[in-house]
Amino acid sequence: MNRWFVRGFILVSATALFPGTVLAQEGSVDQAREALARQEGDEDASKQLEEVFQAAEKNYSLQKKGTHSLNYSFDYSYTADQRLDLAITNGSVRNLDVVPSATHNFTNAFSYDYGLLDNLTVGTRIPLVVKYDTEDELSIYDFGDVSFTGRWQPFAYVPGKMSTTFFGTLTTKTGVSPYEIDIKEQLSTGSGYYSAGGGVSLSKVLDPVVVFGSVSATYNLPAEDLNQVRGARLLVEVEPGFGLSGSAGFAYSLSYDISLSISTQLSYSDETILTFSNGEQAVAQDQMTGFLSMSLGTRVSDTTIVNTSLGIGLTEDAPDFSLGVSLPINFSGLKE
Repeated sequence: MNRWFVRGFILVSATALFPGTVLAQEGSVDQAREALARQEGDEDASKQLEEVFQAAEKNYSLQKKGTHSLNYSFDYSYTADQRLDLAITNGSVRNLDVVPSATHNFTNAFSYDYGLLDNLTVGTRIPLVVKYDTEDELSIYDFGDVSFTGRWQPFAYVPGKMSTTFFGTLTTKTGVSPYEIDIKEQLSTGSGYYSAGGGVSLSKVLDPVVVFGSVSATYNLPAEDLNQVRGARLLVEVEPGFGLSGSAGFAYSLSYDISLSISTQLSYSDETILTFSNGEQAVAQDQMTGFLSMSLGTRVSDTTIVNTSLGIGLTEDAPDFSLGVSLPINFSGLKE
């Protein structure tokens, strides 16, 4: 897709892109590989399932005013890729090398939410990332990009009616930047730039089914004042552009204790422009990523639902597969 066409408008904390791009220029080609942390969706399978079980006449599905919640989630994803290194001089290929890559990504995340109002919830997500590259035998253990979210439900939830929630996310660059490391000796845990995004999610309860969907957009701020060696050149600035995301799916209540959720997400990432100290630029192509997710929600107590999920990549740029589990953490000080 041409850049002029998409220069106008990502998520869902809830999705994630793992590009392995070839950056071609006269004389040399540099690779830009980045991992964009999946945006958290406004409503996961647990919250959707809760709506099926609620029977209040007038109710908001967000945190009640003045209440807290703390959740833990673990996600594992595997990405196998083949990177193509080449140099083109006077229209002829002078260097060609196919480099295999296999990366294991483990993310432990703690999410905290607080109800400012019955229909307004704010929260934060702190990820701890472990990465291991089996081909290069590289590993890293560090924080990922911390994010802050806000969710607003303008209308009270009414059984049988569509529920609408607006959400916004600010993501920091607290993780290890891919543009501030030795790319041959180190791995990154973050995107390397700040990003801000927002969108809307819709859901409707058709007992025992909940259908839901969301659309979102994210603008990524340029990363400047860099000093990274890439081949024979010095990288000084990265302009990641923006992203679009959409998802849809349904959750089905098999019983009071078991639910099944299936959803799919499509994400578009604008092209990334890398600027070097000598004034040259390289461009990583825009990308489309598709992901299919299946989740099983199991009620282990009256107030606790444990979600286990399996994700399958549908496009070349998506992770091959992912596994995850999430559950609430109950402390006496956070009880409603």
